Amino acid sequence: MNPVLRLTLATLALVAACLSAVAGDLDREAVATYFPPPLQVGEKLTDIAAWPITSELRPDGEPMGYVFESIDLAPIPGFEGTPINLLVAVDAKGSFLDVALLRQHEPVFLGGLGEEPLKAFLTQYQGISLSSPITVSSRYGGTGRTRDGRRVVLDGVTKATASIRIINQTVLTSALAVARARLGFAGGADLGPPATVRADLYEPLDFQALVKSGAVGHLRLTNAEVEALYADSDVAGDDPEARSDPDGTFIELWVAYLNVPSIGRTLLGDEGYDKLKWRLDAGQHALWIATAGRETLIDGSFVRGTSPQKLTLSQGGTPFELRDLDLDLRQPPGLPEFNSQLNVALPPISGLDPGGEMRFEFSLVRKKGFILPEFIYRNATIDYRAPERWFDRPPPPPPEWLQAWQARQTELMTIVAALLLLFTVLARPRWIVEDARRLKAFRLGFLAFTLGYIGWYAQGQLSIVQVTGAIKSLNAGAGLGSFLYDPVSLLMIAATAVTFFIWGRGTFCGWLCPFGALQEFSALLMRWLGVRPRRLPAGLGRVLSRARYGLLALLVALAALAPQLAERLVEVEPFKTSITVAFDRSWPFVAYAVLLLALAGIYYKFFCRYLCPLGAMMALGGKLRLLAWLPRRQECGKPCQRCRHDCAYDAIHVSGAIDYDDCFQCLDCVGIYHDADRCAPVMLYRRKGRQLQPAPVPASQPACATSGR
Repeated sequence: MNPVLRLTLATLALVAACLSAVAGDLDREAVATYFPPPLQVGEKLTDIAAWPITSELRPDGEPMGYVFESIDLAPIPGFEGTPINLLVAVDAKGSFLDVALLRQHEPVFLGGLGEEPLKAFLTQYQGISLSSPITVSSRYGGTGRTRDGRRVVLDGVTKATASIRIINQTVLTSALAVARARLGFAGGADLGPPATVRADLYEPLDFQALVKSGAVGHLRLTNAEVEALYADSDVAGDDPEARSDPDGTFIELWVAYLNVPSIGRTLLGDEGYDKLKWRLDAGQHALWIATAGRETLIDGSFVRGTSPQKLTLSQGGTPFELRDLDLDLRQPPGLPEFNSQLNVALPPISGLDPGGEMRFEFSLVRKKGFILPEFIYRNATIDYRAPERWFDRPPPPPPEWLQAWQARQTELMTIVAALLLLFTVLARPRWIVEDARRLKAFRLGFLAFTLGYIGWYAQGQLSIVQVTGAIKSLNAGAGLGSFLYDPVSLLMIAATAVTFFIWGRGTFCGWLCPFGALQEFSALLMRWLGVRPRRLPAGLGRVLSRARYGLLALLVALAALAPQLAERLVEVEPFKTSITVAFDRSWPFVAYAVLLLALAGIYYKFFCRYLCPLGAMMALGGKLRLLAWLPRRQECGKPCQRCRHDCAYDAIHVSGAIDYDDCFQCLDCVGIYHDADRCAPVMLYRRKGRQLQPAPVPASQPACATSGR
């Protein structure tokens, strides 16, 4: 890349970041300041939000490229809900000159991994053509971009897969918008990669065989047929030859796709075909057009190297620019006599699918009057498609979000299996909970899986950022499509939503939250070190527990009204520090997370119970619970207080009732209920030889609520 342009883009990105520019606020003067001579920045285009870049060293004054802000053309919300803004430059052939970071709000790159991995990722776009399908791999390993046949595969960034896929979509969407508006790119990328010519396949065929097979499209219109096209106009009947010779040829039109060796060598000869291939750029398409009869494609006023005015090409309703190649070739033997023929080419990144159907329209014109004449136009149309056997057609790639799901198939299947196991245990807990050691082993094993696999490996830690990000996206009218790029988190959200209706908030907070699991292991470490657990005074605990709802309300309000402030306040969560980047962060954030873990070792799950805004959100969701599923006895709380004293979450009242808003579903009380050696009422009644009955089911509760399964 031009060193001046590279330095300019980097400087402009730095200045824009320092100024905290908002969408679309860079004007021509600001850009021109950082594109010194010989580069020049033109006025912002009226049809597309981009600035043309020219050079004093080019006498033709044609743009050498275009520079634009991605947020003007593709304001795709990121993981946090705010669109990423990138400065993108493409050259006149549709290749990336550079992509520089202007502004981003992705949590993983704000104080987490930092912006350096993101900037390193963006450098991979340099030199890649927009005509190449570009995808992102799942990991960032520093091995450099790879080319897989027709695809370009960029290295991703570990721990930032969802954000990187959204950024890639932002780059491609904005660049394609400019390419379609200014570079003649027609947008075939939306339908998947186009067919490619099988250069190794050659069948020697003559001209008539090509016409018969459809490899050369042919149209013949008689004088009468053309006259019929004008039957409804004021110039109907103006052609005397339509009356004298109605079956005579008005025009014969032939069209063909020249890049196929079997077609190109027959129409141009071997020498002419080789000359054509040398003339074309990589990925550029060439076509052959010829006419015979009364009408001609070009006349004496035609300027070689320009576009034929009478002929237009379209595919799928999208028009393409055709330009004469000005090739001086000898017509090989065996071809008919033509009154005109041209070899034309499309722009290098046109997006034409050479194996798809093309529509050629030849413009016919009649003139009425001599002073200020009126021109009446009609079209002769050929629908042309070269035989499929001469092309390879790769399957269309799935959308970017679906690629993210496919890339994480192993993680998703593993987590689904773990969820099914957990839900089975929660639905039928008796065998697990009857033995305290068995319950402890299962619980610690599952929490280790939650922390190590769901949290650190699969990056499935849910966060209040997803709530505030959703509010920002909806507030901006952008929808929630960005959630599809993070399949693991979406799976966890869906599973948690289901548990709200069955068990309440405790399934996520007690079993599926990686930071919650980390706090439990912190408490075990503290016990091993001899630190005794403590409990906050009941009044203080109730005040702090309510405070997290206030924090949730504040974050929700700020997300809608002051998103930049909300972006800073969400750092009350230590999830990014401890789980997303595994403590690889600056020391203030690490110190804060370690402090919370230390407090959790003394005051059980301190952050979850007293500070977590996501926990408050879960508690609200838990109010959808349909079952009072934890078994109780008549003696619970009257007089037995065993479960209440053992509950580390203080979720059991003196009356014996369970507060499901505070319950973390650890199953300890269920284990006591089923253990004849720990449940005091069972022990007492066993000594008296009497049968203990479960508590009566309230009228408002389903009968299965206290079944004690």
